Amino acid sequence: FMTSKFSKALRHFAEASFEGNKLLTDTAQEALSNHSIVNAYQAEAREKIRFSKVAGLIAQANLRSGKIAAISPPVIELVGAVSLVVLFFFGLREINTGRMEAAQFFTFIYFLLRSYDPMRKISRQHNEISKAFAAIGDVWQVLDSEEKLPEIQNAVELQPLADSIELKSIGFKYRDKSKVIIDDLSLEIPKGSVVALVGESGGGKSSLVKLIQRLYDPDTGAILWDGVDIKSAKLSSLKSQIALVTQETVLFNDTIRYNIIYGKPDAAEEQIREAARIAYASDFIDELPQKYDTIVGERGVFLSGGQRQRIAIARAVLVDAPVLILDEATSALDNESELLVQKALTNLMNGRTAIVIAHRLSTIRRADKIVVMERGKIVESGNHNELMARNGKYKKLYELQFASEEESDKNMQNAQQAVIKS
Repeated sequence: FMTSKFSKALRHFAEASFEGNKLLTDTAQEALSNHSIVNAYQAEAREKIRFSKVAGLIAQANLRSGKIAAISPPVIELVGAVSLVVLFFFGLREINTGRMEAAQFFTFIYFLLRSYDPMRKISRQHNEISKAFAAIGDVWQVLDSEEKLPEIQNAVELQPLADSIELKSIGFKYRDKSKVIIDDLSLEIPKGSVVALVGESGGGKSSLVKLIQRLYDPDTGAILWDGVDIKSAKLSSLKSQIALVTQETVLFNDTIRYNIIYGKPDAAEEQIREAARIAYASDFIDELPQKYDTIVGERGVFLSGGQRQRIAIARAVLVDAPVLILDEATSALDNESELLVQKALTNLMNGRTAIVIAHRLSTIRRADKIVVMERGKIVESGNHNELMARNGKYKKLYELQFASEEESDKNMQNAQQAVIKS
């Protein structure tokens, strides 16, 4: 009983300490990663205070945990000793009254004392186990989560897209939330077309492309790949048909070669170089001392933003999947890098069915179909000229987000023409 009481308190403070250590690590990593901003705004003292505050909370939790760990063994031993004295008192009284034989009582005491030391050791180990359980919560959460969606028996092998991807009356919400993310949405994406998803943040665009990748299953409706429900298809055959370029460029702390071949590890050297050429990455790679064996650093920190994006595009080119899902980066690039990235994306989308969460005006104009999403529904669809003529949601969105970009493009074109004339 005493062990259980102490263990509960110990586990509580151990959990507080563990959470504090995670927060402390995040705080330190954040300050170090953003050291240039910290330095520019002379925020070193503030960061020091923030770090010290978190460290202080951890120290308090560790101190309380240490006190409980130090107090519990002697208290439990004291309780055990008092219990033994009480047991002797009542045992001797039972012997004096003749209700128990002395041999029985002392045999019981002998075995009780023999079991006392192991029980004391178990009590101490119980404290250590309580600390371990405080730290293992996140591990259990990962282990209990499904690694991937289940695949049905006799799942079919998906063939390369021949006709269209069709979403029929899709409804979806995340398991831990009550908010509906996709609400009775229907959409057909013909083979070889470019479909741009636009709309305000939180409209369901990212969730929609996750459903197409079958990272989640819709709650209602179906997603058909040439008429085949992707739930009945082999996951490997679906994923092999889709190339992905995310908004946040994901690079591994390894070589440029490793990052390009990540989706196709057995690629030949000629294929790697061709993918880099198509992605307009070969020129800057060849200028590096180690060329394709250059380490990019954590999250590609040794490369510029435009270079990172082109490496990610080269990776998608090398996979050569018939369907492309592209979440365009919103980060601003210099004019030259922006131009090269746009050319690389044009090459990547050429001849493929492309589903684009579009943030660039040039991509939207090039799209065969623009789908305007709001609160999980499609409120408008059509090409750029059609939607502008309707004077609806898309036009308001365009004027809010893209009109300045169009004016900037015009000014740049005029400047280029002036330079050419001069």
